[in-house]
Amino acid sequence: MENIRSKKAFICDMDGVIYHGNKLLPGVPEFVDWLKREDKRFLFLTNSSERAPRELQEKLARLGLDVPKEHFYTSALATAAFVAKQAPGCSAYVIGETGLSNALYDAGISMNDVNPDYVIVGESRNYTYESILRAVKFVQQGAKLIGTNPDQTGPTEQGMVPSTGALISPIEKASGQKAYFVGKPNPLMMRTALQRLGCQREDTVIVGDRMDTDILAGVESEIATVLVLSGCTSRAEVNAFAYRPDQILDGVGDILG
Repeated sequence: MENIRSKKAFICDMDGVIYHGNKLLPGVPEFVDWLKREDKRFLFLTNSSERAPRELQEKLARLGLDVPKEHFYTSALATAAFVAKQAPGCSAYVIGETGLSNALYDAGISMNDVNPDYVIVGESRNYTYESILRAVKFVQQGAKLIGTNPDQTGPTEQGMVPSTGALISPIEKASGQKAYFVGKPNPLMMRTALQRLGCQREDTVIVGDRMDTDILAGVESEIATVLVLSGCTSRAEVNAFAYRPDQILDGVGDILG
């Protein structure tokens, strides 16, 4: 654990690591205080595309944590940056919340429900059969299919709920096209995180609750990994994977010892 605590920079997932829904997880206030006290560089890197950094900042403030918005980076921002670089000035049909649509708009991508260049899917509370039909039609007509993240489920106060990977699956199956996912474990998102932190991978650790996104992202980027059991993964499930985290802890508070 001393090797983990000595790292200069921490990349932390949010859902299942910092909170479940609107419930702060045990040990989180102490962990955040420690990051600040020890002058660590840290970034909350979330595969969720629902909220903008300012909204995430406000959510943590309601839960009693003071974290400036520059410490947040989302799969919505990563997706917007990727699409804008691939096709500047393009248009998209979007299934998702305001965090995603606003990120795309800010990156110069217009909304289009007639003949879009891309179909982009993130978490959505307004996911309907009609939206699936439109998305399938556009993909069949040549629109590129993008998912903000590959997560099948996400933890909430009510238990596990479908996430982007599950929501985009019917569109993939019906259109015959596979989606490209921008969020973790995509190395693009990890490189951006390191750039924002201003740290080398050797000086960084990623803390997450998912083996297939957080831990895989660290393994493939050669960043030290900590799996916490406060979210999606149980200790027994770790053995099903061909790779392992450097540390397995009950929650982020255990990093402090």
